[in-house]
Amino acid sequence: MVRVFYSFLKTSAIVFGLAMFFSSCIPQKEIILLQPENSKTNKSEFTHAPYEDYRFNYGDNAYINIKSLDEQSNEIFNPNSRNSNQATQNDAGIYLNSYTIDSNGEINFPLIGKIKLVGLTQHEAIDKIQTAVDVYIKETTVVVKLVNFNVTILGEVKRPGEFKIYQDKLNILEAIALAGDMSEYGNKKAIKLMRLTNTGREMVLIDLTKESVLESPYFFLKPNDIIYVAPMSAKQFGFASFPYTLLFATISSVILILSYIK
Repeated sequence: MVRVFYSFLKTSAIVFGLAMFFSSCIPQKEIILLQPENSKTNKSEFTHAPYEDYRFNYGDNAYINIKSLDEQSNEIFNPNSRNSNQATQNDAGIYLNSYTIDSNGEINFPLIGKIKLVGLTQHEAIDKIQTAVDVYIKETTVVVKLVNFNVTILGEVKRPGEFKIYQDKLNILEAIALAGDMSEYGNKKAIKLMRLTNTGREMVLIDLTKESVLESPYFFLKPNDIIYVAPMSAKQFGFASFPYTLLFATISSVILILSYIK
């Protein structure tokens, strides 16, 4: 009886170990980024899809600064110019000194009044404000920046959260790097990108294992994009947190005891 139980326990341990080994192995095709699709080697050159500059939307915050050689004019167009160093040294200061685009798509700018910015790119907004300012004073420089360029990254990443971007362009690989890269269970074939549009939100599925993602129109992110990294199916088994050491130690102890009794 002991011999039969010993044989059963030994066989079960081997089967269990093999099952854990093969089920926990993840194929390289699920892990490696930017894999070639039609050949064994990657392409040497990639052509990005036409990049569309972001257009100001309702509720956006635009930081606007008018620079000229006349200090009095600077104070008129930039009411907080005297305290600019203190007022813009952090995110809250920049936000408080920005202009919110209202439900009519307009901002209320000092002296000039209402200026419609919704639907304009950054360069178009600069040209429009520059034209309005030139009526009052010549030889000025207009600076316009989008304050609320935020990207949210959720799911199987090491540091999920909302990230403030201080550059004009950011691609999806750079964004995931900001979140500390994907965890070992991040599904590189199932990256969901949610983007705000004029009519609502759109959602697309991005496969980072394919090199063609470099030419995707969704490779570069837009302000307020949300990235969700889905988990791989292997995570449901909870291999990372399974107490393998304790389990195999127990099985080994039982086999040794049975061997001694035998």
